[in-house]
Amino acid sequence: MSITDHKSALLAKIEDKSVKVGIIGLGYVGLPLSLTFVDKGITALGFDVDQKKIDLIEKGENYIKHLSEDGVKNAIEKKLFEATTDFSRLKDVDAIIICVPTPLNKQRDPDLSYVESTARAIGEHLQPGQLVVLESTTFPGTTDENVATILEAKSGLKTGEDYFLAFSPEREDPGNKKYDTHTIPKVVGGTCTHSGDVADALYQQAVKATVKVSSSRVAEATKLTENIFRAVNIALVNELKVVYDKMDIDVWEVLDAAATKPFGFMRFNPGPGWGGHCIPLDPFYLSWKAREYGIPPKFIELAGEVNVDMPIFVVDKLQDALNDRSKAMKGAKVMLLGIAYKKDIDDPRESPAFELLEKLLEKGVDVSYHDPHIPVAPKMRTWPDLPPMESQPLTEETLAAQDAILVVTDHTAIDWDFVEQKSPLIVDTRGVYRGPRDNVVKA
Repeated sequence: MSITDHKSALLAKIEDKSVKVGIIGLGYVGLPLSLTFVDKGITALGFDVDQKKIDLIEKGENYIKHLSEDGVKNAIEKKLFEATTDFSRLKDVDAIIICVPTPLNKQRDPDLSYVESTARAIGEHLQPGQLVVLESTTFPGTTDENVATILEAKSGLKTGEDYFLAFSPEREDPGNKKYDTHTIPKVVGGTCTHSGDVADALYQQAVKATVKVSSSRVAEATKLTENIFRAVNIALVNELKVVYDKMDIDVWEVLDAAATKPFGFMRFNPGPGWGGHCIPLDPFYLSWKAREYGIPPKFIELAGEVNVDMPIFVVDKLQDALNDRSKAMKGAKVMLLGIAYKKDIDDPRESPAFELLEKLLEKGVDVSYHDPHIPVAPKMRTWPDLPPMESQPLTEETLAAQDAILVVTDHTAIDWDFVEQKSPLIVDTRGVYRGPRDNVVKA
């Protein structure tokens, strides 16, 4: 069959919703995407190497808290969703969507090992006429260079001639009450016109709106641009926080006042660092690729340096606050409030809490944490050597026993008035407490 024949056949399946979608990686991106397709009457087959996730899905249990409690159960009952570790079943689907991590290595260079190993697994089972879409955030050129090369080498098929290949960046925002997978517009870019057309048609069945761009590289650059914009502005307010702290000016009061301007100002809030899978990583993906073209992205790299240094500022503020109360850092009891990367979610990916934990342990601090959404601190790729920890109860006795409380994540579920009343010292990195308080230090 020619590529146009494959295209017509796949578009027909998409149109009548008989298309079967395989989604690789059932984490914070892949599972919501699977349920979104199912909700629109499209069969989804999930793939993951983690047998625990497969077992939970088979029992109809949801392991991502911000999703509907009955979402997985309903999808299973509709007989439109199942999950497996058997990648040979990739040959049974019409479209394959890749939702795997794209972390950084210790040198802060892109680590494409998950994407590349997934591409090799797909290549072993790739069928003529199938669509492959990469959703993992990465630098421009990954889809039409790295992924295409692996798929062609493993399958013997030609990209854009025998199968379709596209990039459509995930835009998940865990905990967002206004937007979800269905309502967030989906950017789609193919490695060729045919690939872009079929990928766009597929996503149109699942999401409210698509934004089709001219190529996979434009789509890859779009995702990086969105998150670099946030990273740079977060770095700006973090740097302002440090500057204003030296001037004895409350940055939160400044931001509250600046935010009253109805034009020309977009608010970003400072914090103890940056977190989540995208913002701490994406700037380094583009800066790494830019150097290949002989262009050092000074502005982006400077923003990265500012954000990376924020945990050091927080630890220094904590140490100063303890010193002012005649307490040494070594041996001090410090409880972190919140280890998720942002409020009201159970997602700890790249949370600054883990960087803070590591630095405090290095200084001999007796560290504990409380997080109503994360009962057990998971093993993290970036911080593999941290000891196992469990969330401690937030009681009067627990708070009184601490030398300091370090506010890392401002979860709504935490009774902040109670924390203030029962804690001898609070180091607040999130602006929970406004105005001067005797036992609160802003950091």
